[in-house]
Amino acid sequence: MKPVLIFVLALLLSPVDALADAEQFLTCKQELALRASEAGISKQGIERALSSLQFDQRVLDLDRRQPEFTDTLANYLSSRVTPARIAEGRKLMRTHRRILQHAADRFGVQPQYLVAFWGLETNFGSNLGKIPTLNSLSTLACDERRAEFFTAEFLEALRLLERGHIEPSAMIGSWAGAMGHTQFMPSTYMRYALDGDGDGRIDLWRSVSDAMLSAANFLDSLGWHENVRWGREVQLPKQFDYSLAGLDRPRELEEWRNAGITDANGKRLPAADIEAALLVPSGHRGPAFLVYENFRVIMRWNRSEYYALSVGLLADAIAGGSGLVKAPPADLPRLKREQVLALQEALSARGYDVGEHDGVLGPATRRAVQALQKAEGAIADGQVDGEILKKLAVD
Repeated sequence: MKPVLIFVLALLLSPVDALADAEQFLTCKQELALRASEAGISKQGIERALSSLQFDQRVLDLDRRQPEFTDTLANYLSSRVTPARIAEGRKLMRTHRRILQHAADRFGVQPQYLVAFWGLETNFGSNLGKIPTLNSLSTLACDERRAEFFTAEFLEALRLLERGHIEPSAMIGSWAGAMGHTQFMPSTYMRYALDGDGDGRIDLWRSVSDAMLSAANFLDSLGWHENVRWGREVQLPKQFDYSLAGLDRPRELEEWRNAGITDANGKRLPAADIEAALLVPSGHRGPAFLVYENFRVIMRWNRSEYYALSVGLLADAIAGGSGLVKAPPADLPRLKREQVLALQEALSARGYDVGEHDGVLGPATRRAVQALQKAEGAIADGQVDGEILKKLAVD
């Protein structure tokens, strides 16, 4: 038997777990340790990281109820794009003007967007997370749902520790293993984090300069377009065909102008050679948005339309904007995954294609709802409301 394997087994077979499912997690830790050894992590690095590793059930619980999949737009925005956060963002824009301008000059990301990401990720550093990152990542790596992704992130976290810029005890973050002011996953930290204050270290927990320059670098790598906004709130003409909406159905801005869409105040859209997609995230009673390429870049940071809208709206407000003209309706139901799954099954039973039955209210399910609404003679905006749930007997 190879010496490193003997070492790994000796380390992992020590009685460090006092959990009901200790045996299963112990087996998984053994596999993680072997993967780490194969990836070139040192014996000392493996020992230091895995000796106190613990399973955390809270991590799995939080993974199962992410608000991007269950909340309404009204609830989501009201808890994120708040007057207090806008005021603090404006204050920090002034306080860190030089840092933000340096990041903007180097990578082309406007300061208000960097501050908006900062505000949404950690409330400007006031909530960096309290869960040991290695525990989070190993727990998720040992869960079948996304085991490979989180195993890779766990290994990146071990590589990050071997750089010597951070101690394991200081590596804390979110339940998903995201870290620092802008909540970078370990792979993002390794690839895009930069030393913004020139102290020879990259510390996204304690250095705002490092965090802002790193965020700008990451956004630039994702394809950020300088001097282009994320999108805008718009006003739709009467009798609008909502089948044209969807992130997967972009058109030239000129086409939307010709279709009678104006800005939120009724003024003609600007003439610009740019593609835009139309979003109506809370149906015909709520606000509509034309979103540009930078919106898609934001979604490469976080794959949630609600999150991307929050970044854009918060950035606009921090830069002096006045907020939404049309508020999202507050009476739409908050949907649990089980309800969405029941909705998908009911729609499929009626012959509508919802795509995968996954409990996620994605584009295919919304298209199916839209088809049902059209067949029933209702406004076919794809929005799930109380009437749709009642019609399909979804509790």
